[in-house]
Amino acid sequence: MKQKIAFAMIMGVLTTGIISFTLISVNIGFIPVFFNIWLKSWAIAYLVVIPGILIIGPLVQKLVNKLFPEKQK
Repeated sequence: MKQKIAFAMIMGVLTTGIISFTLISVNIGFIPVFFNIWLKSWAIAYLVVIPGILIIGPLVQKLVNKLFPEKQK
């Protein structure tokens, strides 16, 4: 369980940081308050995505396992 939580937290930081930076820069450009807007958006996205990864992740893993079953050796 610790590994799943650590994975969710690290993956959450990286993905939300990249996506929020990209979307904010595309939508408003690099204005003087860009950094503040980006940090606020990043924090909100992070708080949303961590439960999402922890809840949706296992469901997606089950789907992938059904779509691509491992062959018995």
